Amino acid sequence: MRRALKILGLVLAAVVVLVGGFLLYVQIDGIPRYPVEKVAFRADPTPERIARGKKLASALCANCHLDPTTRQLTGKLMIDAPAEFGVIYSPNITRHPTKGIGSWTDAELAYLIRTGVKRDGRYTPPYMAKLPHISDEDLASIIAFMRSDDPMVEASDRDPPGVAQPSFLTKLLCHTVFKKLPYPERPIVAPPVTDRVAHGRYLVFALECYGCHSADFKTMNVAEPEKSAGYLGGGNPMLDLHRHTVPTTNITPDQETGIGRWSERDLVTALRTGFRPDRTLIRYPMGLFPDLTDEEGAAIHAYLRTVPPLRHAVPRPPPPSPSAAAKTDGKALYERYGCVSCHGDDGIGIADLRQAAEHYPTRETLKLWIQDAQSIRPGTRMPSWRNVIREEDYDPLVDHVLKLGKTRS
Repeated sequence: MRRALKILGLVLAAVVVLVGGFLLYVQIDGIPRYPVEKVAFRADPTPERIARGKKLASALCANCHLDPTTRQLTGKLMIDAPAEFGVIYSPNITRHPTKGIGSWTDAELAYLIRTGVKRDGRYTPPYMAKLPHISDEDLASIIAFMRSDDPMVEASDRDPPGVAQPSFLTKLLCHTVFKKLPYPERPIVAPPVTDRVAHGRYLVFALECYGCHSADFKTMNVAEPEKSAGYLGGGNPMLDLHRHTVPTTNITPDQETGIGRWSERDLVTALRTGFRPDRTLIRYPMGLFPDLTDEEGAAIHAYLRTVPPLRHAVPRPPPPSPSAAAKTDGKALYERYGCVSCHGDDGIGIADLRQAAEHYPTRETLKLWIQDAQSIRPGTRMPSWRNVIREEDYDPLVDHVLKLGKTRS
């Protein structure tokens, strides 16, 4: 008996030493490196590719890389990233040759986007989207846009405001769960939009819908999305610009807790405008897809109808509590209508409201922008608030937005 206990003790001690040694190695090694494969990929620019690439980059890249002040993909502090991943600053991905990706080849960019490995071999942590399922044509479109003369990617030497500090959990995940993805051995072709279910599945994968709307980023299956825990059942604890938890919505076809009662038009309207069928605002961090075509929306709806329904009630976060002067106070209206969700208390969120007076020289032009931004700048991710904001609320709301600019340092 004593001999058995002694052996057990030695085994446990060995396990502790091995685990401790591995954890120490993870802490010292940090984010791992991989050998870089040489791949062939060309993204010859055409007007059609650049237009498609801008649409995709606005949906996939801008959320993390678009600085609201520069209006360029110069990187920023990702306030809404899960705190357990550490302090995250997204990098500059403009065409600048040293500060951005201007000196990268098409193949190097394709390899990074597909596998998550940079040209120096360093792996990009799980909070950077990898797109192993995106078609070769859509990938070429994104890269063609990144090479274009569009102001969003114009060469800028601006550095992100800080250096990323990945947490130990991030380092551990990068050594265990999230690893380099294999580069495809054969071309990837998107199903035709006429095959609605197949094309909708492609879009849900390519646009990373499954990452946010499944149970948790830490348990998503990038290689096989449909095997992610709680696939599309929502509840992933994401953060808003106040770092308040905003659980994602169940978008399976469950009749009671999902979107099983939504029509095709309901879904397309929600994705384009940010409003549910009951006219309540879909809060940040969910973004808009104003360029979504009817065919793409129909395809997504058709695919979601085929997903196994999950009965998972996800409570909506309560709306911000307005002050006692809610009917007349601009700040309270800014909170009540959800402007604070995207723009933050100080006006710096996914866009910099402190610049409103510069872009909209009169109160009337600013009001028109709030009412119907998408008719003024097609493709903007600003919802149109006509028939949502009461007429008597516009003056105090405009006053508050203009006041944000006066406090600009």
